[in-house]
Amino acid sequence: MDTLSNGALAELLARAAEDEEGHRARALRRAARAALQWPEETATLVGRGASLLDLRGVGPWVAARIRSWLESPPEVPEPPALRSGFMTMAEARAVLAEHPGWRSDIRADLQMHTTWSDGSAPLEEMAERAAARGYAHVAVTDHSKGLPIARGMDEATLVAQGREIDALNRRMEASGGGFRVLRSLEMNLSPAGEGDMDLEVLAGLDLVLGAFHSRLRVTDDQTERYLAALANRSVHVLAHPRGRRWGARAGLRAEWDVVFRAAAAAGVALEIDAFPDRQDLDVALAGEAARAGAWISIGTDAHHPGELAFMELGLAIAIRGGVPKERILNFLPRGELLKWAERRG
Repeated sequence: MDTLSNGALAELLARAAEDEEGHRARALRRAARAALQWPEETATLVGRGASLLDLRGVGPWVAARIRSWLESPPEVPEPPALRSGFMTMAEARAVLAEHPGWRSDIRADLQMHTTWSDGSAPLEEMAERAAARGYAHVAVTDHSKGLPIARGMDEATLVAQGREIDALNRRMEASGGGFRVLRSLEMNLSPAGEGDMDLEVLAGLDLVLGAFHSRLRVTDDQTERYLAALANRSVHVLAHPRGRRWGARAGLRAEWDVVFRAAAAAGVALEIDAFPDRQDLDVALAGEAARAGAWISIGTDAHHPGELAFMELGLAIAIRGGVPKERILNFLPRGELLKWAERRG
């Protein structure tokens, strides 16, 4: 008898939600999204006698539905574009178990947020938790002013954050640690590829991620939008390139071979956003980007310290996509990363 994976359960739960209304539909959708993060295959958990109620997002009624599927597995349809190409945390951990060196060799997480914008933890807490994961450095990439819904920072606020980062780095150096926080930003890009921050202020940063946050549901080809963004000399990394979200947006379309070659030529890295409902780039596109010669950057997009664990998804996507470590910014020593960024500027 076939065993249902967590990915299959996520799809079954999402489809079941379409046949329900009210609180039942919400419960099924919540469990479907949570299934991407369940750390162990559900069938394994049940096999050792653990309770389904231990799973995030699962109450008694949803647990009964899952148990019925596990006991008599139904046929699982192919996911629609809104939910296609996503990896589960359980799957990612299985991949990493076969490639242990990837965990031990990674030096950085290159996207995270703090209370300076829409994160839920202060800068120092995010830094300390990242350092505890064994990183040598991290990029704190709070949002810029063009995204007010995420409490984006204006230039004066960004400069003030930089002073706090400098003070934090001095304290950490005085305590004998080599860990550093890089002065970074997730800058909002217009559909024309233009940033929203003063160039002189951007010049004082170590790393700038550029990201589209508007007109993400258009269905026509957006290749020219990407080429314009790649021509923006202040951008080092194109963050969550398609803007897709599991169950909500399929993401933008483009001639990806053209985009990836242009990124390689411009020296702009393309991001694997490891947040479970983003995974953008996915396995197929991450591999295609690397084969085109582009650099890859991995960021958890963490807005809470617990979300730093999402790095496992990013690493597994890179492994599955065949991206060599030598083309991933997260594996560079800090000095080499900063030199790479200076060449782009």
